[in-house]
Amino acid sequence: MMEEQILRIEDECKYFGRTKANNHISLSISRGSIHGLAGENGSGKSTLASVICGIYHRDSGEIYKDGEPYDAKTPQDAYHHRIAMVVQELGVISDLSGVVNMYLGRMEPYTVGGMINFRKMEADANEVFDKWHLTRVPLKCPAAELSIEQRKILELARALVVDPDLLILDEMSQALSKDSRDTLYDFMKYFVQQGRSILMITHDLEEMLEQCDTVSVLRDGEMVCTKAVSEVNLEELKRLMIGRQVSGDYYRNDSDEDYMDEVVLDVQHLTTNDGMVQDVTFQLHRGEILAVCGLSDAGIHDLGKALFGLGGQHTGEITAVAANMKIRNSGDMIKAGGAYLSKDRDADGLMLDTSIRDNLAVPSAGLLAKGPFFLNPAAVSRFADRISDRFEIKARSTRQAVRRLSGGNKQKVNLGRWLAKDLDFIILDCPTRGVDIGVKAYIYEILKESKKKGLAVLMICDELTEATGMADRMIVMREHAMSGILSRATDFNDEKIAEVML
Repeated sequence: MMEEQILRIEDECKYFGRTKANNHISLSISRGSIHGLAGENGSGKSTLASVICGIYHRDSGEIYKDGEPYDAKTPQDAYHHRIAMVVQELGVISDLSGVVNMYLGRMEPYTVGGMINFRKMEADANEVFDKWHLTRVPLKCPAAELSIEQRKILELARALVVDPDLLILDEMSQALSKDSRDTLYDFMKYFVQQGRSILMITHDLEEMLEQCDTVSVLRDGEMVCTKAVSEVNLEELKRLMIGRQVSGDYYRNDSDEDYMDEVVLDVQHLTTNDGMVQDVTFQLHRGEILAVCGLSDAGIHDLGKALFGLGGQHTGEITAVAANMKIRNSGDMIKAGGAYLSKDRDADGLMLDTSIRDNLAVPSAGLLAKGPFFLNPAAVSRFADRISDRFEIKARSTRQAVRRLSGGNKQKVNLGRWLAKDLDFIILDCPTRGVDIGVKAYIYEILKESKKKGLAVLMICDELTEATGMADRMIVMREHAMSGILSRATDFNDEKIAEVML
């Protein structure tokens, strides 16, 4: 018996100038299934999703929804046809409340005589969370006050407001901790049990093979193949994506702690006034990769912000030992040879509408200055070109706006601009979030090389496999406090980690 198709795409093309983002794509999604879409950054996945959702309009080809011609010219058209999407990058408006974000553009039923019934709107919003068994998030405060994880859940709830029967999740899980991912997976199973379908885009290939029924692979804007997940393994999926055999061993291949005795960063009884970090004490050594892990709301991301002086007032002491400096704010951290990469690179790390060149140059501006007030343009250009080549940033030139880059190349800019400096330590919050397997492997190689040169790395991880694959030691946090420090040599196993984490 032939499966019912909820969406069928035939020979779809989308071009941006000479770039063939989607080149004669054909794809069918069955009703009641989870369909994975795999590919490297720049392969055309997000473009295809945007065409389906009316963000972009295709240049040619046909799309059918439930057997009928479908031609969404705006996201509102897609909503009318019960198609919704959670985009890869954060898609909420920071200054608006959670409930207004959920119903923005769909507020007519709550508006009478120019007045908005916020109480009714909030009640309906909570019904959406309850209907789909989602963890509730605060709806009255501005979205800027929510964590990245809460904002992504809010975006999912907003997509569900239109009661979609086709839901597109573009890197949804990359912003979530382990327990929230499990909640997402439960939702996905429940969603498709109702006869609805999900198109899932993720760089986590293990996740794709575990959660999806079918997987399609894009490469360089073209469809390579579509297979049932039972017919493809991890190594073959990597090969199909990249076009060559890729070794799965991109983590460390040793099983010992390997770092110097010298302490670079000494943290004693760090406690933030808002209670998000409580009595954290540890030492980070030269040449060490120290991971920080925990379930959602454990405080791991708050710890990174607090160390860099972004978490408000705190008690306790943070000492950059090599520089013999007490760290009180981000300026002190940078002067002491430290750096911090936020989990949300677009909002907190990069100047999206500014050039690659300027983004790369800002942390090293003092070295590139011509006199006390001016940068040397020639020196800036040479510096940016050198760093762009070193970190293999794919762009037309370093004058291109960062916003136009893929997620992987954005992260290369974000990481490269700091590693171009002579650092003693760096704090990395989810450094491989939203990047493909090739860029992920590249970042791990950079970290291995930096570790050998004596850089101390504090790596905050939502993924345990990343922590156990790369770290010498692991700080486990629970309810905003440390519950243990584990050693690579003796403790990196599921049973021990679960014992400390739970």
